[in-house]
Amino acid sequence: MYAIIETGGKQYKVQAGDVLYIEKLNAAEGESVTFDRVLAVSNDKGLVTGTPVVSGAAVTAKVEKHGKGEKVVVYKYKAKKNYRRKQGHRQPYTKVTIENIKA
Repeated sequence: MYAIIETGGKQYKVQAGDVLYIEKLNAAEGESVTFDRVLAVSNDKGLVTGTPVVSGAAVTAKVEKHGKGEKVVVYKYKAKKNYRRKQGHRQPYTKVTIENIKA
C-alpha cells in the first residue's frame, strides 16, 4: 500500500516505514503529524485518485529531527566590471518517518 502526498509544495510517494526529508514543519521532535493532502492511494482494491485530494484519507508520520541541508553557494560575477558577490544558503528540513496510511 502506498500513497502520494503533498507537503511543502512538493509531492512524495510514501509507504509505511519510509523516511523522508521534507520542507521544515512547525512540529517538535518526537511529535506526530498528519498529512491530509493525499492525492492518490493504492491498496489491494486498486488505485484511488482524488479531485484534487482523496476524501477521508490521511497519512500519519513521526518527526525524527530538524536540520539544515548542504550549503549551496550562489556566486554572481560580471566580467571586467570588478563585480563579485558570494552568498551561501542552507535549506532547513524536517526528517519524518511514515507510520501508517489511512484510506
